[in-house]
Amino acid sequence: MKEEEKNEVKVQEATPKERENKTSSSNSLAIILSAIAVVLGGSGLVLGWMGYDKSSTPITFLNSGNDGNSANFVEGSIADIASKVSKSVVSIITSTKATNFFGQSYDASAAGTGIIATSDGYIVTNKHVINGANKVTVVLYDGTTYEDVEVVTTDPLNDVAFLKIKDVSDLPAATLGDSKTINVGQQVIAIGNALGEYQNTVTSGIISGTGRAVTASDGTGANAEKLTDMIQTDAAINSGNSGGPLVNAAGEVIGINTATSTSAENMGFAIPISSVKGMLSQLIETGKAERTYLGIYSVEITPEVAKAYNLPVDTGAYLYSASSYSAIVKDSPAAKAGLKDKDIITKINGVEVGAAGSLASLIGEYKPGDTVQLTVVREGNEIAVNATLEGYPD
Repeated sequence: MKEEEKNEVKVQEATPKERENKTSSSNSLAIILSAIAVVLGGSGLVLGWMGYDKSSTPITFLNSGNDGNSANFVEGSIADIASKVSKSVVSIITSTKATNFFGQSYDASAAGTGIIATSDGYIVTNKHVINGANKVTVVLYDGTTYEDVEVVTTDPLNDVAFLKIKDVSDLPAATLGDSKTINVGQQVIAIGNALGEYQNTVTSGIISGTGRAVTASDGTGANAEKLTDMIQTDAAINSGNSGGPLVNAAGEVIGINTATSTSAENMGFAIPISSVKGMLSQLIETGKAERTYLGIYSVEITPEVAKAYNLPVDTGAYLYSASSYSAIVKDSPAAKAGLKDKDIITKINGVEVGAAGSLASLIGEYKPGDTVQLTVVREGNEIAVNATLEGYPD
């Protein structure tokens, strides 16, 4: 591999400024984010912190020891599961101020989908669904409408946003499954507000691939965003489906539908649900959340990368320094834990990096202050390194 090819590394984590300047190459497929503009309008800044309610109720996570990803649909079960999960799927309507060619201001709106994560009103959706919104409205499956909806926070490393409906206590929350154990070929359904008009549209298919990296943009070709560690599915993800659930045969949410291809048939993409659990848990406990941060640059190891760099393993995250930056961010949790250039992280708390998700996605399950054990291959020897995670720096 040529030197310039070696320097084309995939950024797992870094400070915002560094991450902005060091992104990997774009995917050639035309991928669009699957929100829909009801009235054409512009995009703007992401909304930030807007307060919280301390009376939160627990998230419904998959029970330990049960893995719904081993289940298969049987006759009639798609209808049963779709009916059950659809009660936890909401339509999201946003209002924005836009300017036309003549400089005239007008109201524009857009539509997407969300997932009820807690009975007291926390909702997970895509960040691009609420970009620039000055008003967010949520419509439940039965038509109940809430207009006093807060955008609580967004994930700085992913296309994820968290909303809050005020003063509710009995919403039908979805069960969040485990995206670390999904399998290619596994049966799934996608649910969403198709075309911003057809609420709770259900499509079915399989998981076509995992760990996909794509560059997605909105329908105008603008606002391109690099998305990594995506679940690929052939279940149809239409415009308006953004933020809706990708569901396994046990009725558990394993992904957040985000984007679809315009240049290939039956190719949609979803964010692994496990990567948002850390921030969700913080919201439940404190009403605010930070994305966890390790502080490394790494190359995702494939057999081709392993051969090119003469690595002793075929999967994991290879901490790679280039001439312009170090693999270990200064004063980061990785630096404090003693990680070094050319270390290979193969597991986090015993979970395999690569097979179960990217390093960034796996770190996303934890909260700032959590200590994780990293299995590291250093100079051919396997060692254990404990790292205490921190919140992503502003």
